[in-house]
Amino acid sequence: MKNHKLAVLTVMGMLLAVAAWAREDRLINTGAAPAASGKVKTDTDRNGNTEVEIEVEHLAAPRSLTPPRQGYFVWVQPRGETAQLLGALRVNSDLEGSVKGITLLKNFDVL
Repeated sequence: MKNHKLAVLTVMGMLLAVAAWAREDRLINTGAAPAASGKVKTDTDRNGNTEVEIEVEHLAAPRSLTPPRQGYFVWVQPRGETAQLLGALRVNSDLEGSVKGITLLKNFDVL
C-alpha cells in the first residue's frame, strides 16, 4: 500500500511538471488587421522539440485583402536570424484560423 501511494504521488508530480512546461501567450496585433486577435501555445515534446499551436480569430479573408492573397503563413524567427516557415494558417468561414507545427528552436518570435 505504501508503494502504491508513492507511485501515485510520483505520477502526479510528473504530470504537474509536464503541465508547467506548457506556455500560452497572446499575439500582438500589428494594426494590419485591427480586429484580429490570437494566441500561441508552446510545449516541449518527448524529443525536446518545441510544439507550437496558433489560434487566431477575426482575420480578414485572404481573398479580400488588397491585393488578394491565397492564404496566410506562419513563420518562427530566432532573434537576429532568418525566419523559418512553420506552416500555412487555415482560415474558416467564421474568419478563425489555426496552425500546428514543430520546431527545433527554443526562443523565437512568431510572424
